[in-house]
Amino acid sequence: MSNFDSDGGSENQWEDRGDLAWNEFDWERYLREQDEAIHCYLRFYEACKGSADRIDQVAEKINWGQDDWSDEGESEDFDAEEDDDAPGDDQEEVYTLHKNPIFIATKAIYLGLNRSWETLASEAGKVPQSLAVALLASLHAGEEQAVQAIHALDFGDYAMAVSLFKRALSALNGSLALLNDDSVSRHRSVSVWREDALPRLFDLREVWLRVIAECRDELDRPADDES
Repeated sequence: MSNFDSDGGSENQWEDRGDLAWNEFDWERYLREQDEAIHCYLRFYEACKGSADRIDQVAEKINWGQDDWSDEGESEDFDAEEDDDAPGDDQEEVYTLHKNPIFIATKAIYLGLNRSWETLASEAGKVPQSLAVALLASLHAGEEQAVQAIHALDFGDYAMAVSLFKRALSALNGSLALLNDDSVSRHRSVSVWREDALPRLFDLREVWLRVIAECRDELDRPADDES
């Protein structure tokens, strides 16, 4: 299967948690570690942004190889080899949506986009107010729809996942339309930001299209095919 396997290795993981009894502090520690996983992905992504195959390079750095995106669930360990930036896996094996590779990649790339746009838009006179608000809303819409799609993946509802990823793609196309408007060229700061943002938006589209293809493969597979 491809690097962006539609299942994410989460099948039956909710049931496998068994008698796990964590309090709010345990979960807060867990969530902080998953937040760090997103920041770690973003650091790797920034380091590889000059490469045409950067999303696959980042996956390799994090040990999300071809086999690790399979149904075996091994991709959930965020244990990049020989890199001090990679957070260690020092606690019980617990799977939640936050460990899904598609979730991590999507959240990380959007984090970079939102953070840089908010920084630019907060500087007076550099971004038209209407564009600042419209683009933030568009980025938020794409991220929200993608996260809902990943929820559907985790519950094995591939048809719903495809529909939601298509909505995310529609929102992403809206972001591209805003950045391709003629008015953008009249604002140098926005034009510079656009040049950095476009490859990131296309990477998100590539990730989602890969997952959509995997979902459709699953939907086309005969019900009695256990392979």
